[in-house]
Formats: sequence, C-alpha cells, structure tokens
Amino acid sequence: MALTTVSSLQRTFSGVYAAAFLAAVTLSFGGANAQSLSLGGVKGDVPIEVYAEDGIEWQQDGSIFVARGNARAVRGEVEVLSDELKAHYREGAGGQSEVWRLDALGNVRIISNSETAYGSRAIYNADKKVLVIDGEKPRLVSGKDTLSASQQLEYWELKSFAVARGDAVAVRDNKRVHADVLVAHLKPDAKGQTRVYRVDAYDNVRIRTGRETATGDRGVYNVDSGVATLTGKVKLVRDDNELRGCRAEVNLNTGISKLFACANQSSSGRVQGSFVPKNRNSN
Repeated sequence: MALTTVSSLQRTFSGVYAAAFLAAVTLSFGGANAQSLSLGGVKGDVPIEVYAEDGIEWQQDGSIFVARGNARAVRGEVEVLSDELKAHYREGAGGQSEVWRLDALGNVRIISNSETAYGSRAIYNADKKVLVIDGEKPRLVSGKDTLSASQQLEYWELKSFAVARGDAVAVRDNKRVHADVLVAHLKPDAKGQTRVYRVDAYDNVRIRTGRETATGDRGVYNVDSGVATLTGKVKLVRDDNELRGCRAEVNLNTGISKLFACANQSSSGRVQGSFVPKNRNSN
C-alpha cells in the first residue's frame, strides 16, 4: 500500500478545504470487505480524505496535522465527523509517513454503512486497533441495537466486540439490559452488516420485562433468542412480591422468567420468596 509522504502533505494547505492529506494507512476493522467503525475496510491504495472549513495546521515538531472547523475524514464508505481532527504520524517503512493515531474532538460522529457512533471525543489507535469514544452519553447504533454508557465506549477490532462502561444500557426494540459494564459481541450478518448477537453484563445487572424486574451480579443476553441468563445473587421482583435464587432465565420476547436455586444452597436447594397479598378493598 502506497503512503502519502510529508512533502506531498504540505502542498494540500493552499485552500480552505484540504483533501487527501492523510496517508492511506491500514485502519481495517475486521476483514477487507467489512465496513465498520474505523477508516479501514476497503481494498487497494484508497487514501483518507480530510476536509476542514477553518484550515489545516501542520505541527512538525509534534508530528501532528490538525484539521479544524466541521472537520471530516473519509475513507471508502466510512466517515469521521467532528469539530476538530488530529492525525498523529510517524516515519514508516521506506521513510514514508504513516498515521498511527487519529483523534476526533467535539460533536463526534463515526459512520459506516451498518453502524454509527456518537460522543464528545474519539481516539483510534491503529497499532492496537482500538477505538475509544467518551464524553457526554457515548453510544453505538448498529441496526436495531443501541449500546450506550455514561463513561466511555471501546471498540476492539481484533476481538470483534464493543465495551460500554458506566451505567451501560443495551437496547433492541423495547428490550433493555442494564449493568455497570456491558460487552457486546459483534459479527456480520448474511448481508455483511455488523450486528450484535450476544451481550455480557457485569455488576449491578438489571433487566425489566413488562411486569418484572430481574437483578443479578452477572448476565449473558442472547440477542436473537431474547433470553437473558442472570447469575450470582439473583432477585425477581413483581409489584411487592420477591423471589431470590442463584440463577434466572428471563425471556424478553415472551416475558416469562424462571428462577433456579443455588446448587449448594443449605435450605434443601429451594428458591426463597416473599409475597404480599393485595388488599381486596384497595383500588
């Protein structure tokens, strides 16, 4: 793959809009045919094109190019839009420049043909192939699935999963899974578009059906079947009634929940519960 040299980059600064000033680096996400949340996923020597209304600054001492004002980076069908873009480059093979990190700052949107990510800041590390998005309510939308958090989202290219940290929520239609940390596992569907097929939940897991709330320490949600399995200190609550056990299966499609006792529970392996009868005279 040919890389744009620094000398050729300098010539792009003559206008308000500057295009193709970043090297055509390999920032692939998945296979060569994938279109995901990075600037890879296209074949051949396709350059990254960058546009900025307020111009582009070359900081030679820091080996950084900065694009300001409705900045936009495009490669293939993937776009990065933000108030400002910073490209960190270094000398690569043959003395040519290569971008090893791309920062997007302010009103960030990263768009592919199957996913869109939002946040206040995004950093893509090409060496580790990890995209980190943070700021106000970072979220990832992939088809019918939305993954959001209060702290940050991480997109791990080589492992094909996304991590949401802090008040994390996974949503499909009206189905929601809450936890401190959610890990959404991704794979391409028959049309080649990335989708979530499983969500692992860690700490303070909470799932709500039409009438019940299920909580636990850990959880695994099969997105296709709609079944979430909770483990640890599991509790099912409906109105004032409460059941406790060590494992629960909650079907978000049917609204049916099953609770199981602990294998080593001292009380003959029984599920425990408390029920509050309704007052017949209450409205």
